[in-house]
Amino acid sequence: MSSRTPLPARILIPVANPLTAEELIRIGSDLLEKRSGQLTALGIVEVPEGMPLSEGATRARHARRLLQRVLDFAPEGTTIHPIVRIGRHAAEGIVEAAAEQEADLIIFGWGGKAPGGRDGQTPTVFSPTIDEVVRESPCDIAVVKQRGGGEIKRILVPVRGGPHAELAIRFADAIARRHDATVAVLHLVPPGITLAVRAQAEHALTAFVRQHVRSKVEPLLRETANVRNAILKEAERADLVVMGASATPAGANGETYLFGAMPEAVAARAKPTVVVVKTRETIGRQTFEQLAQRAETLVAADRAADEARAVPARVERWFGESNFHHGEFADLRRLVQLKEKQGLSVSLVLPTLNEEETIGPIVRRAVREMVGRVPLLDEVLVIDSASTDRTREIAEAEGARVVQHPDVLTRYGSFRGKGEALWKSLYEASGDLIVWADTDVRNWHSRMVYGTLGPLLHEPRLQYVKGYYQRPIVEAGVLKEGGGGRVTELVARPLINLFFPELSGLIQPLSGEYAGRRALLESIPFFTGYAVEIGHLIDATERLGIEGLGQVDLERRVHRNQELEGLSRMSFVILQAVMKRLEERRRARLFAEMGSTMKLPRSGRGRLSLEVIELADQERPPMIRIPEYLEKRSAAGVEARPEPAPR
Repeated sequence: MSSRTPLPARILIPVANPLTAEELIRIGSDLLEKRSGQLTALGIVEVPEGMPLSEGATRARHARRLLQRVLDFAPEGTTIHPIVRIGRHAAEGIVEAAAEQEADLIIFGWGGKAPGGRDGQTPTVFSPTIDEVVRESPCDIAVVKQRGGGEIKRILVPVRGGPHAELAIRFADAIARRHDATVAVLHLVPPGITLAVRAQAEHALTAFVRQHVRSKVEPLLRETANVRNAILKEAERADLVVMGASATPAGANGETYLFGAMPEAVAARAKPTVVVVKTRETIGRQTFEQLAQRAETLVAADRAADEARAVPARVERWFGESNFHHGEFADLRRLVQLKEKQGLSVSLVLPTLNEEETIGPIVRRAVREMVGRVPLLDEVLVIDSASTDRTREIAEAEGARVVQHPDVLTRYGSFRGKGEALWKSLYEASGDLIVWADTDVRNWHSRMVYGTLGPLLHEPRLQYVKGYYQRPIVEAGVLKEGGGGRVTELVARPLINLFFPELSGLIQPLSGEYAGRRALLESIPFFTGYAVEIGHLIDATERLGIEGLGQVDLERRVHRNQELEGLSRMSFVILQAVMKRLEERRRARLFAEMGSTMKLPRSGRGRLSLEVIELADQERPPMIRIPEYLEKRSAAGVEARPEPAPR
């Protein structure tokens, strides 16, 4: 390992108390690879055994709000990515998050010596959580004994050689370069050594320093009979101590040392802040047999984890971890920073059909608040389904780009329906992230956009986010709470729980406010009518697993309610789509013939009739299969991606 070894690109900082995290964030920022680095602040919500993980949902939301405080600690040029995870034990959540984030380094804050382990008998070194994570060694680990962060001008690094010492000197050098500080590299030798031995030690120290340090350096060779006291004395003149772990696994009296007795003793007693670092186990020292055994163990562990995470448990955990509130993303300037850092563009797509009463205020507010005040949206597109009123004229006058979906991809014809408009809007829109929002809403607010967009910008694992809200219903001109969402509760939810239980944690699977990454959206088919939302969820989950989806509370939405007959038609089409996907998943023909017509009996005033309506939704292929789409993306400088296979 040399000074040219890259710094950590992904650093994870578990935060127990956001109010005391400032020094940890500063150290993480100093160590981060600046060009492409990502600093993640992790909050863990523990749910006791015997309670469903979904019980952590409210606490997770509160934890995310608290975690937002660490954003204020970010030095200029550093972006902090806050996430919250739910688990039975904090250590398990940290290890899983480290794997998910592909972390190169975990930085812990250490409050002091812990009296005992989780079972009350096993001795702990730092804390039960830190000890368990260190034993797992998912990546490099640094434990920081904080004593108040001040100006850093001198950094002490005691070294004895080995990979941990190399990591320590590399980290100290990075911090020194950020603060224009001096690195004092201390090497201790026994007293009374010969001049030849001392010269050899000095030569080795000089070579080590020359190889690993690019900042100002002060090599120190000291003779001492008491190594700990010598380090503590030298630490009195330092603003920061960085030490590598030693190889001492246990003390004479059976004490446990995860980092070695000496580094832990110095961390406990030194006056300045102490950072103790440990590399993960190096593969080069393992035999082929050891690697093979470890691989078999990992396979068995993965299999056990899959069995343990049966659908109900997975849904409960997902419900707790992936449930957001729009208020978490109300800082639009923060969202713009995340968008720009990730190099993403955002399109807001508003589907319309005769919405002249509501479209004007919606477009006006979106353009004013999310284009004018802050550049969150790169495009506001109205995709119209041949309205016969003034919808298009009003939308254009308010600043939206307006396209009629029958005029898009005319070679493939045109179907009636919202799903058809959304499919064609994917061709027309330019953004890397697409936000769709219904336009029959009378209390429209920009949270309908930033609410579903925010989780995508904050959580790289998420690919598709649904909104949910309270849905009052208007009956006889009177607004009544709790009456909306009839198709969801009477049709969609029972079907989901019966046939697609992995989606059972979605509060409003048919809501019209959702956002997704283009890479996903272009790879899934679109039903052309009412079934587009349920189809999206089934197909996205098939490719991503439920872990790739999120949902966000948008509070209250007042919109135009359909009559009962319209809801019946919607239910019929949704049933068709679910049955179709069920047949495809089971690879079996469940029904000899799927009905595509709906019969509506009419009676009244001495007259009986039976109206027959053709209601079958058509299905559009993934947009990635359309040659014109590939040509358009290529002309825009975007390389075409192959269509991903389902999981």
